[in-house]
Order: sequence, then C-alpha cells, then structure tokens
Amino acid sequence: MSTVAAPVETPLRRLWREFTESRIACIGLGMTLLILLVAVLAPWISPQNPYDLQQLSVLDARLKPGSLSGDGHMRFWLGTDDQGRDMLSAILYGLRISMMVGLLCTALAAVLGTVLGLAAAWFGGAVDALIMRLADTQMAFPSILIALIFLALFGKGVDKIVLALVLVQWTYYARTVRSSGLVELKREYVEAARGLRLPRSRILFVHVLPNCLPPLLVVATIQVAIAIGLEATLSFLGLGLPVTEPSLGLLISNGYNYMLSGNYWISFFPGVALLVAVLSINTVADQLTDVLNPRLRR
Repeated sequence: MSTVAAPVETPLRRLWREFTESRIACIGLGMTLLILLVAVLAPWISPQNPYDLQQLSVLDARLKPGSLSGDGHMRFWLGTDDQGRDMLSAILYGLRISMMVGLLCTALAAVLGTVLGLAAAWFGGAVDALIMRLADTQMAFPSILIALIFLALFGKGVDKIVLALVLVQWTYYARTVRSSGLVELKREYVEAARGLRLPRSRILFVHVLPNCLPPLLVVATIQVAIAIGLEATLSFLGLGLPVTEPSLGLLISNGYNYMLSGNYWISFFPGVALLVAVLSINTVADQLTDVLNPRLRR
C-alpha cells in the first residue's frame, strides 16, 4: 500500500503561516497596506488639492466637519483648516509625505548601518572599536536631540530631514548586523569560503548578510514607525518640513492654536491618522519579532 508524502513547507511559507496566526497582526498589516495605498493615490482620490491656491477660498476657513463650501459644490467631511483647506485631502497628502520620509529614511539608514556593521564584524580591532564607540556615543543621547542638532546645521526640507534621520538611525542597524555577523563569521561555511579564497564582498554580502536579515527586518519595521514619529515631532516644532511640503506633524501644528477656540478637528483628525499609521506598523513589527525569534514569543 503506497503512501502519499506530505508536501514540504518552505521557510517563507512557514513564516507567513505563523505571522497570519495573529488576527491583530493581520489587521495591522492590512491597515499598513491601506495607508500606503491611499498615500500613493492621494493626488487622484483626494477631493481637493489642498495646496493649489486656485481651489481654496478664505470663506471656507475653519468650517466644521460635514459643512458645505461657500458655493455649495463641495462637502468637507472632516472640516477645513484656517486657510480653507479640506482636512481629508490635507491628511491624504500628509500621509504621502510622512510615509515617504519614513520608508526612505529606513532604507538609507539600513544600507549605511549594514555596511558599517559588516565592516565592524569582519575587520574587528580598531575598526570595530571606532564604529561601535561612535554608535554608543550617539545612542547615549535622545534621538530627537541628535536630529535637532543636524537640522540646525542642514535647515528645512524633505532631503534635509531624511539625511538627519538617516544619521540618527544607522546605529541600530550597525549594532544589529555586527552582533549577528560576529556569530555567522564563526560558522563552518564561512571558514570554507575563506579557504576557497572567495572575494571578501561575496562572503559578506552573499553568505553572511542573508543570515543577518531576520533581526534586520524586525529593526527596519520598527524604525519606519519611529522615523514617522520623529518627523512628525520635528515638523510640529517647526523644525522639520516647510509649509509647502506638509506632513501630519505640520498639520497637527497648524491647528494647535485653534484648539482652545473649539476648532478641534484641525489637529484631531491628523493626529488620529498619525496614531493609526504608527500603531499599524508597530503591530506588524511586534508579530515579526515573535515569528523570527520564537524565544521571545508570548
């Protein structure tokens, strides 16, 4: 009597199965993908271009949620701000900027930190000591303080805040990759690659780096949310993005002076959008931590 062998589960499929076992993680992933989608499609799905002066009217300033425009042609479901901009449209455009800054900062910081972490693990000695002491010194100070110092030197703008946050976040990737790389460099397959005199770059990026990706992926997911929060904080303080490149933090700042006058919606709805974005990404990162490191699973 013949038996049918059970299908072999690939590592990627196993990770996906374990990730989807958490309903909260699935909701977080769905919300994150939805936020990314509306951010990308903001110019096409927004009821109004909130930064086109020809579409704005001062007569529509600070209208309550659900109000009609002065000409009766448009309904502002989330109200308007002090310049007559539709808050729903402003939030969609703000999400676009915030998510772009978060993802771009994470990608660039991951590349820089990974290269420095691999260099520290491979060379050791003075190179390792220099990179790690620089990382330890920087991590001894609050991230927001380091970012403020860099922005004081660079000025305002998307490129400036991306550069500042990259210089803030590279340390997390460097330490993670270095610690994982030190373990992998002691493996037998690395010794065999060295014995075959393979190029150093091939050993590091083809053999060692793939085995460092699980913890690196968790750190990157967390840092996306942190970058969005840092950018929002800096923009709220008036030190991040200029008014011509609004993010959620800048939208919250615009309505801060009107909170006591009862115009809560100018800051409230952008704050809710920021909260949902950060919580969704953090939920995904939390489940990734459990899946990729079962010893930490609750």
